[in-house]
Amino acid sequence: MLGLLHRPKEKPMKKNTHKRTDAEMLPEYDFHHGVRGKHAKRYAEGTNIVALDPVVAEYFPTAESVNRALRALAEIIRFRKKKTA
Repeated sequence: MLGLLHRPKEKPMKKNTHKRTDAEMLPEYDFHHGVRGKHAKRYAEGTNIVALDPVVAEYFPTAESVNRALRALAEIIRFRKKKTA
């Protein structure tokens, strides 16, 4: 049964060999001031990306506000653990 669910393709997919030229790029796609690999080190170290529920995002619209709230919650948890120990 497993073989029926996952069988190899008969022939490999073709790669898109078309390369875009500057003339095909839209004006809003301006990468002239971009920095190659700007976030590569942080990405390689690993990140935690979380999708917030829209209602929650209304209260915490930025990464800074989410982190501030979570740090405060972590401090409350630490305090309660010390109190019960």
